[in-house]
Amino acid sequence: NFSTVNLFDENKKLFKKDIEDKVTLINFFASWCIPCKQEHPLLEDLQKKFPNLIIVGFNHKDSKNDALKFLSNNGNPYSFVGLDPDGKIGLEFGVFGLPETFLTNNQGKIIFKHTGPLSTKVIQKKLIPNL
Repeated sequence: NFSTVNLFDENKKLFKKDIEDKVTLINFFASWCIPCKQEHPLLEDLQKKFPNLIIVGFNHKDSKNDALKFLSNNGNPYSFVGLDPDGKIGLEFGVFGLPETFLTNNQGKIIFKHTGPLSTKVIQKKLIPNL
């Protein structure tokens, strides 16, 4: 039952209940994660092709400034960016390596999990059919 503060505005919070009734893509990333940088353009493409899809990014075990710089340099495909500096939210999801991506259905259940960077093939065969 997570809640997290927003990277861009610490007065804004995201609670589990905010995304339970929506199909949501959840992506754990960090500025120091090279595969995260590789998959980032694919997340931006998804956001453009599916503007109603909520994409939540969790900045995992990273500094706020490094995360802001990463998104400034690479673009921000996320509807909300939560801070997970100590990895507690990642633990709740069972994250053990970055990047990791989850898709939840409109009942808040995880219906897809991908460990490692997303690829065009994974997005087309596994993700898009569930959107």
